[in-house]
Amino acid sequence: MSPRHLFNLAAVGLLILAAILVLSSPGGPLAGLFSPLQYGEATVTIHDENDTTLATVDVRIADTEHERWVGLSETDTLEDGEGMLFVHENTGTYAYVMPDDDDRNMSFPLDIIFIDADGQITTVHHAPLAENADNPNQGYRGQGRYVLEVPYGWTNETGIGVGDRVSIPQSVHD
Repeated sequence: MSPRHLFNLAAVGLLILAAILVLSSPGGPLAGLFSPLQYGEATVTIHDENDTTLATVDVRIADTEHERWVGLSETDTLEDGEGMLFVHENTGTYAYVMPDDDDRNMSFPLDIIFIDADGQITTVHHAPLAENADNPNQGYRGQGRYVLEVPYGWTNETGIGVGDRVSIPQSVHD
C-alpha cells in the first residue's frame, strides 16, 4: 500500500473516531451507549381517590433513552415492592414491549402502569413474557409521562388501577 493510501486510511479512521466521540458525548444522540447503566433510585407511593396508601415501590429510574431502551431486560427478577420507573421528557402515547431478542431479553412478566404528568394512572397492562404471548411483538400502549413496571399481577394483588395516583418525588421530576 502506498504512503498516500495509508495516510487516507488513517484520516478516515480519525474522522470515524471523532464522529463517535462527538455523537456519544453528553447530550449527543449516542450518549450513554458506551457507558454502564447508572439508574437513579427513589420510592413512589400509590394512593386511591381517598388518599389511602395502597402500596409503595422502590424503583430504579430510567430517564435516558438508553436506560429506557434496556429497561429491565438485564434484570433476573423483581420482588414485590420493587420496580422501574421510566421517565419521559414529555407526556405522550408510548408503547412498551416484552423483548425476547439477542439485544434484550425479559426474564419475567410484568404489570405496566402508565401515569400522566399529574401522577394519575391512565392505563394498566398485564404483560406476559414474549414467548408466551400470542403476538411477541405486541406493544403495550398508554398515555402518560411516566411508566411504572412492577411484578406481574401486583396491581391485582394491591388493588391498584386506573384513576389511582402515584406520588413521585420531586427529585425525579427535575
